[in-house]
Amino acid sequence: MEILKKWLGSIILLPIAIWLISNNGNFIPLLDHFTLLIHEGGHGIFKIFGSFIYTLGGSLMQIFIACLFIFYFYSNKKKFGTQLSLIFLAENLFNISKYTADAQARKLPLLGGNKVYHDWHFLLGRMGILEYDYLVGYFFVALAIISIILAMLIPLLPKKVKPINLNLEL
Repeated sequence: MEILKKWLGSIILLPIAIWLISNNGNFIPLLDHFTLLIHEGGHGIFKIFGSFIYTLGGSLMQIFIACLFIFYFYSNKKKFGTQLSLIFLAENLFNISKYTADAQARKLPLLGGNKVYHDWHFLLGRMGILEYDYLVGYFFVALAIISIILAMLIPLLPKKVKPINLNLEL
């Protein structure tokens, strides 16, 4: 019974994880709208850093917010919250992968229609790697899958972690 309790979060999240991996690029509309708000907010926050970081800011914010949730739950020893947050990170990474892989084709509908530019077309173009948009997309898919694997393996973490002593004397 103890082992079932330990792995219950992974058991609950496994169907979601399988669904996310098998439906790369097709997401839950309500969650997509929420992550779109985070993405657009990132542009606003990073606007002060110039056009490149401003453009990257949407995707950065999607990753940053998910990582904040991971940090919060992990530091408060909430394993299921950490697992859920890793799945949320994976969903965002899959979302970014789809957007990245569309950089050349630019077929995804964007907020603002034809008045706005495609973030990843601009970013990859500036870096001179636009023709490799699909590889960058696969990179984000790989990160998403790693995030899912980590989420499933959270029960393997020890119950108590010895704190790190950072007393630095000068």
